[in-house]
Amino acid sequence: MSPKALPAGAGIRRGDALLPAAPPGLPTGFAALDALLPGGGWPVGALTEVLPDREGIGEVRLLLPALASLSRRGRWLAWIDPPHIPYAPALSGAGVDLSRMVLVQPRRPEEALWAAEQALASGAPAAVLMWLKGLEGRPGLGGRPGLGDRPLRRLQLAAERGRCWGVLFRPPEAAGRPSPAALRMTVTPAETGVAVRVVKCRGAAGGRPPLTLPLTGP
Repeated sequence: MSPKALPAGAGIRRGDALLPAAPPGLPTGFAALDALLPGGGWPVGALTEVLPDREGIGEVRLLLPALASLSRRGRWLAWIDPPHIPYAPALSGAGVDLSRMVLVQPRRPEEALWAAEQALASGAPAAVLMWLKGLEGRPGLGGRPGLGDRPLRRLQLAAERGRCWGVLFRPPEAAGRPSPAALRMTVTPAETGVAVRVVKCRGAAGGRPPLTLPLTGP
């Protein structure tokens, strides 16, 4: 019998009604995405994993409205070991205050993980963007390549302590591995922008279809 066919009564409640209310999120700048996410935006004080189909398809532009809003309020933005030097004219054109950006380029992968954890836990930046590619190819949980459970949990706990929006960019194959991140989403190219599919979202029911978001500007 379908749950919808059950008779209404005081002793019957749908399972999705038991999900805890999510704290207010950081607006994404995309109304459709805000409506999809509990709290109405990016989870603050938690880790978000962005898993693009390939590098440079718009995964960073997806974050720019929120980053611009934070920087206009005088909040710091930390970029940990990005694969390329952030393109300043594009960021400025999207409204990001470049004077509120900190770029960290560690020499070794272990230093990148340490810097990311310290930045998240400090509470100084409002957002920390992380690329830990040097650790993704190493044996992790169960001997499989990828970031292990322990470093991911350290990042999640650090984001909670610092009440920070942590964004970790990972390869698409990581979607099939467990993670303590509050939000995980894949990003693939679409004709009018990118298609976003929520793989995991704390406080929300699963099974959501992909959402296509238009990406304009630089």
